[in-house]
Amino acid sequence: MTLHVTEIVIDCAVHGAVVDFWAAAMGYVRHRVNDQYVALVPPGPPEPGRPSLLFQKVPEAKVVKNRVHLDLRGEIMADEVARLRGLGATPVVERSLGRLRWTVMTDPEGNEFCVSGG
Repeated sequence: MTLHVTEIVIDCAVHGAVVDFWAAAMGYVRHRVNDQYVALVPPGPPEPGRPSLLFQKVPEAKVVKNRVHLDLRGEIMADEVARLRGLGATPVVERSLGRLRWTVMTDPEGNEFCVSGG
C-alpha cells in the first residue's frame, strides 16, 4: 500500500485573512467548497510536493502550539520571511541546528510554520 498526501487541513475561526494569506504565500487558487471548507489548490497540473490546503472553519480558538506544521523552503530565507511578513505573517524566532537555519512564523490566525532557504 502506498499513501499520498492529497491535502493538508488547517483549522481556522474564519476563512478570510488566513485563506487570503496562504493563497498569496503559496500562489494557490481559492475554491469555496461550502460554508465550512475553503480549498486552496496549486494552479495548473498537479505537482509532487504541492498538496492542496483545505481550511476548515471550527468554533474553538487556537490555544496551544500546532501538533503538525508546514515546513516551507524558498531560494533565500530572509527574502521569503520578508515577503510573508508583508502578507501578514509574524516571525516568532530564528532557529538553527548545525548549518540548517529556519524561521518559525505564524499566519494571521496564529498557526505556526517554518521557513528555510536554499
